[in-house]
Amino acid sequence: MTELSTLYETDYSAWTLQTAELIRAGRFTELDIEHLLTELSDMSKSERDELASRLLILIAHLLKWEYQYQTLAERWRDFDGRSWQRTIIEQRKRLALRLRKSPGLKAVVNEVIAEVYPDAVDLAQKETRLPITTFPQNCLYNLTQLLDDDFYPNCEEEIRYD
Repeated sequence: MTELSTLYETDYSAWTLQTAELIRAGRFTELDIEHLLTELSDMSKSERDELASRLLILIAHLLKWEYQYQTLAERWRDFDGRSWQRTIIEQRKRLALRLRKSPGLKAVVNEVIAEVYPDAVDLAQKETRLPITTFPQNCLYNLTQLLDDDFYPNCEEEIRYD
């Protein structure tokens, strides 16, 4: 076990600083390659997991908006969907930020949408109690719509941000 490898086990912060210094200096033979690969792999998984989490919540709320909002608005005149709207706005902002900070995620975003869609349907179904067959089998929203501040499915009136 090298000194740098031991440092990884005992002082992660010092390990990252030392690793960065070695890379800047071009001293690649001194790097703790095993732990460096582990960290890089974990960073990639973490970013993809955040993307998936944000997409799941956003898609579930858009499904609720599309398939339940009008019925709620008719039954409960006071329900205006603001809490759903706030969640949709927040998830869109966080998704856009994540994609700006990690542009490489754009290459997998459609794959991630397809992966999380069944879970988004499950969440929307559990929260709305609508039959599972209410929701399409495949996600009908594309990335442009998901990130579009003005896109609310089946919404004929303008959405106001109070």
